[in-house]
Amino acid sequence: MPRSAQRDSVHNVSSVGINPEFERKRRMIRYTAAMTIRVVCLVVGMFVQGWLMWICFIGAILLPYIAVILANDVQIKSDAQAPTPVVEERKVIEASEFRVVDPQDR
Repeated sequence: MPRSAQRDSVHNVSSVGINPEFERKRRMIRYTAAMTIRVVCLVVGMFVQGWLMWICFIGAILLPYIAVILANDVQIKSDAQAPTPVVEERKVIEASEFRVVDPQDR
């Protein structure tokens, strides 16, 4: 990585998101709950008739799609404030500031 790119990136410990293990566990619970509801819809759909049967089967067909969307929903830390970037002051030396030193003056 070029040195200028390293200098331009800003890192702040307060911008760290949620613990990945906690996030993964939360998403797995959501997915498992949705799949459990799907199984219930399949079982209930086999024993009822009429419009309730169709609602159960439609739910069983659509729930995997919804479960995957919920499982892939990564929560971003919402209460984090935007970090204040640290701007490094650039030092500029003009050519007119240089002077020639006589070796005998040292």
